[in-house]
Amino acid sequence: METANETSEEYFILLGFSDQPILEMTLFFISLIFYFFAVTGNSTIILLSLLDSRLHTPMYFFLSNLSLLDLCYTNSSIPQMLVNLWGPRKTITYIGCVVQLFVFLSVCGIECLLLSVMAYDRYVAVCKPLHYMVIMHPKLCLQLAAFAWLGGIANSILMSPLTLSLERCGQRHINHFVCEMPALIRISCVDTSRVEGLGFSIAVPFVLVPVVMILVSYGYIAAAVMNIKSTAGRKKAFNTCSAHMIVVSLFYSAIIFMYMQPGNAASQNRGKFLTLFYCLVTPTLNPFIYSLRNKEVKGAMRKVLGKGGSLH
Repeated sequence: METANETSEEYFILLGFSDQPILEMTLFFISLIFYFFAVTGNSTIILLSLLDSRLHTPMYFFLSNLSLLDLCYTNSSIPQMLVNLWGPRKTITYIGCVVQLFVFLSVCGIECLLLSVMAYDRYVAVCKPLHYMVIMHPKLCLQLAAFAWLGGIANSILMSPLTLSLERCGQRHINHFVCEMPALIRISCVDTSRVEGLGFSIAVPFVLVPVVMILVSYGYIAAAVMNIKSTAGRKKAFNTCSAHMIVVSLFYSAIIFMYMQPGNAASQNRGKFLTLFYCLVTPTLNPFIYSLRNKEVKGAMRKVLGKGGSLH
């Protein structure tokens, strides 16, 4: 049994692809590029949404929350990963590992709930356009966002201590880039079925219910789009929702494959690349898929850069 003092001084070794130094160096440069664009893109969305009153709408409010989530996750895991990829030192402190695990579980839970909220927002925009601003009033938007954030954090408060409390019998080598829950469970030397069972039970309200809500919302949206007579109207409705569906598909594909991998080495290596995809590629793509190509955002960017007059 570890004492509190031993635990506070403990560290872990993140193996990553330490047996393939050329691959690690390649991943370092690729990850550095993606990290730069992820931070720049998501910071831009948040900044523009704050500065330009034309973007003070429910859609951009929720997009700003999504960008903040992406920044939280990339900044909690990627700098440490880049340090480990660059040199022979692969360690992470116990506190650093705790932070990564807590943020990862929080972000996953929040994003699941937030994506379902955004699907409801798109449903109201397409199916009830005349009442959109009445239904999606600022107070409701704040309540929905708060529900998503508090729900995800509560999930992490429950699961993080349980995962970290599992006996490891001195094992400190984590076969991953980051301290995520499945990787930490794998290094435990005791029966983990209780923790895994609880994690699966919690996944139902955080994964299954939001997926059902998203599918129902888009079922209504598809029916409404089919009833639109004009081609221009259908195209506008499709553009309104297609970006969200792409992000939903990317997110859930990565999460499902990450948490349904068998325990063999080949699958664990695939899991590492999926985690890399989730914490780097998806946060980089989200701002471009959603916002940076929109006319409203381009106009706001020109104003912020001083090319279009004062902000209003």
